[in-house]
Order: sequence, then C-alpha cells, then structure tokens
Amino acid sequence: MDKVDHLRNVPIFSDLSDSDLTKISSKMVPREYDKGQMILLEESHGESFFIITSGAVKVTRLSDDGREVILAILGESDFFGEMSLLDGAGRSANIVANETAVMLTLSRRDFLECLESYPKIAIALLEELAIRLRKSDQQIESLSLSDSEQRIGITLIRLAEELGTIKQGNVFIKNLPYQQDIANMAGTSRETVSRTLKLLEDKSLIMKENRVLTIFNFDSFRTAFS
Repeated sequence: MDKVDHLRNVPIFSDLSDSDLTKISSKMVPREYDKGQMILLEESHGESFFIITSGAVKVTRLSDDGREVILAILGESDFFGEMSLLDGAGRSANIVANETAVMLTLSRRDFLECLESYPKIAIALLEELAIRLRKSDQQIESLSLSDSEQRIGITLIRLAEELGTIKQGNVFIKNLPYQQDIANMAGTSRETVSRTLKLLEDKSLIMKENRVLTIFNFDSFRTAFS
C-alpha cells in the first residue's frame, strides 16, 4: 500500500481528492519504531504529526506514584501528535511502540499549511477531537463508577472499537495488548485481568487464543458492560 492509499484510510484526509492526497503524501517521511521504543515524551516540544501505517502504539502517562497509566491504544490509520502542533505546548502524553510500528510523519510547518490549504482537514480534525473528548469523558465516568470486572469489560470494548474488526456480529482483536497493559488501562492488577478474562471465557462471552481475542455478539457484550 502506497502513501496515498494510507492517507485515504485516515478519517481527516478521506474526503480529499487523489491529487490533493498525492501533494500531501509527497511531504511525508516514513519512520519505523521497534517494540518498546519511545516515540514521543510527555512535555517535550512537538515538531511532527504522526500517522500509523502498521503496528500499534500505546498512549501513556505516569501517575503520582510512578505507575504507568495507559490512556489509549492506537493502531493502523490512527494519528497522534496534533495537539502540540496546534497550541505550541509540550506533548500531553508519552507514546510508546507496543509492537514494531511504521509511521508517516509530517513536519509542524507542513501540517499547519495543510490545515490552511484544505479546510476539509481542519473541520474533520475538529470532529475527531470532539469524538476523542466525548470518549475520554465517558471513560472517566465509567471507570470511576465501576468495579474491577466492569472496568475490564469497558476496556475490552475500547480495544474492540479501536483495534478490532467485526464479522457477523463478533469482534476479533489481533495482537491483543498484554495483560499488564490491559490492567494499566483499567486501573487494576494483572492478576485481576487474568481472572476476569478466564471468567468471561467460562461464560462463553469471549475466546482467547494466544494474542487473538474474540468477543462474541459484540452488541450484547457492549450492552452488558455499559
């Protein structure tokens, strides 16, 4: 898949013509990161916008007691790094490669020029930021009011929506994050995640084979944990 094809799959670029996508893609530089490599450091100065073309990254911050808190897992066609480019402040979180990840990057100058030259991108970016803000508010409310099993269920729903593919009502999540990462997302322990996944399997709600997770009847699963 070439650069234009990748851009076409990114929501903020999807309404542009092929000629416009070609112009933008010509300014993009590919980069590859190894598993565990730090891509962005919280509070560092932002100079690049990133689009994931393969692999996955985790968005993290450190709690007051030094514990890693995972805010999100981003996969193919997701983007990050835009906030620091827009307001000139430091990065709002750490970004770490969760597996080998390949990116297309755009410099701050070229990113801002795109927003000025293509209003459709700016409008789509605002819509995407609004969606992320709503999801963040819902996540905070859900996690603060739920017990551990409920929080893990909510986290699996997030992962399904962000990384999964749906087929005949079931969702398949390839390269499921490790149990410690799921625990860091849900604000619980790895042991609780392991126990809850086993309980959900015993109830035939999910099936886990190595790092592939299947959620059966996703609509019902989502209703049960909402």
